[in-house]
Amino acid sequence: MNEPLRPVRALTSDIHRRCAIMVKCLSAILILLPALAAMGADTPPAAPCSAAEYRQFDFWLGQWTSSSAEGKTQGTNRIEKIMGGCVIQENWASGKFQGTSFNFYDAADKHWHQTWVDNGGGSLRLTGGLIDGTMKLSQQQDNGDGGTVIQRITWTPQSNGKVHQHWQSSADNGQTWQDVFNGFYEKQATTEIDH
Repeated sequence: MNEPLRPVRALTSDIHRRCAIMVKCLSAILILLPALAAMGADTPPAAPCSAAEYRQFDFWLGQWTSSSAEGKTQGTNRIEKIMGGCVIQENWASGKFQGTSFNFYDAADKHWHQTWVDNGGGSLRLTGGLIDGTMKLSQQQDNGDGGTVIQRITWTPQSNGKVHQHWQSSADNGQTWQDVFNGFYEKQATTEIDH
């Protein structure tokens, strides 16, 4: 009669031994868990749009009055960061004419992009980047007659705190250029806009 009980006793002993090992492992995990969590807390992930490239156009931020080289007022422009600092929004006003642009750095293609729309039905989709301290954006577009028009706009910070914006257009593949806009931004007395 004792023979059949021996395998049951051996099985029960094995189960107790395995349970004791599992309890010890779980105890060790529970003890180490707070330490592992604290290690991860010391190195938070980088915030989106925090790399230096995303700040290359920050010299344009602020509330501006734009004037021609001769000093004639052209309009006002409010440039601010939105979307957690990932987008720079422009809000231009000149009399009844208004326009806005969204400017952003795309880490995938390593270029700056601007999408401009205005209340006259105009739009631009420019691409480029910061070259020698000047933001240079351009696009080629169909002129409706089978040809193309090149639009190029530069923004250059000046040593006196102004920003020079120069927009030119070419209908002959860049052989000649016509000025569309040539203005000098001067900051208004309000504080710089940087969200």
